[in-house]
Amino acid sequence: MLAATLMLIALLCVSVLMKVPYTEMSPGPTYNTLGTQDGTDQPVISITGHQTYPVSGHLNMTTVQVTGARYQPSLVSMVVGWLRDDVLVVPRENVYPEGQSDQQAQQQNAEEFASSEDSAKTAALTQLGIPVGTEVVVNSVVAGSPSEGKLHAGDQIVAVDGTPITAVTEVAKQVTKHKPGEAVEFTVAPHGKDSAEPNPADEQKVTVTTARATDGSGRAIVGIGPGVVHTYPFKIDIGLQDVGGPSAGLMFSLGIIDKLTPTDLTGGKFVAGTGTISDDGKVGPIGGISMKVIAARNKGAEYFFTPADNCAEAARNTPGGLRLIKVNTLADALKALDEIRSGQTSALPSCGK
Repeated sequence: MLAATLMLIALLCVSVLMKVPYTEMSPGPTYNTLGTQDGTDQPVISITGHQTYPVSGHLNMTTVQVTGARYQPSLVSMVVGWLRDDVLVVPRENVYPEGQSDQQAQQQNAEEFASSEDSAKTAALTQLGIPVGTEVVVNSVVAGSPSEGKLHAGDQIVAVDGTPITAVTEVAKQVTKHKPGEAVEFTVAPHGKDSAEPNPADEQKVTVTTARATDGSGRAIVGIGPGVVHTYPFKIDIGLQDVGGPSAGLMFSLGIIDKLTPTDLTGGKFVAGTGTISDDGKVGPIGGISMKVIAARNKGAEYFFTPADNCAEAARNTPGGLRLIKVNTLADALKALDEIRSGQTSALPSCGK
């Protein structure tokens, strides 16, 4: 008995002290896209330059809280987390790829959030039939490349060697007409110092001497990564602090549409949801869905827009009083809001059906 007792004590000590490569998720804050930022009178979504309309109710985006990249739970903490309904224990590499620091994870989340905002605006305006423009810009500049110090991330590429640029592929096409060591002329609208948009009024010509690609092809390169940004006929600002990732896209799109249309989309109801959004309005799956439904219900939500690919997981742990509504597209969500507003909810596409 003494030996067994000592062994049990040793095992308990090991389980408390031994760290395991897992990360914990829990329900995070939710934010009403129709309301204001916490502790301020600043709207989550503000629109200037276009008529807006009164809104009511809630269209809440949801979040999860994740333990930091340096945190490693003990074996006991992991087991306790597995037993709790409001904690999700996942392999660490699912959240933090090998070697990724907290700072790198935060940067990635911020970039995904910015991209989500852009797609949310594009999907919303497209749904409303409002034209959305595009511009080819410098996405990145390779350190030590011929373009370093001459071209900058955010610069709009208006023309290359006098040829107007309307698509990303046209940049490389014009550059590779040259031999390595030859000069190529870019016409750019520099990224405004006080604006998120390039300033066409300040167009300038920048000459860059090409270099030889290191892939053995012998082609000319200048060391930039071109990309596309959307332009809008009026200003839409989405302001939230300390929120990252792409999963708020659907709810941002709905919030924008609600403010731009005379119909009060929620009819005063409390609707929450999640899901990425593509430029053409397709809703994609996200992580941590089981924690997000808990966060939504804790806040008071009655309905939860759930990406179709997340339905099975969400349905396994749905809090009482919350109805999961399956959505594949932005149009699906708008149709569901019509039914919620009218009180005709029997035909709503629920998860599990």
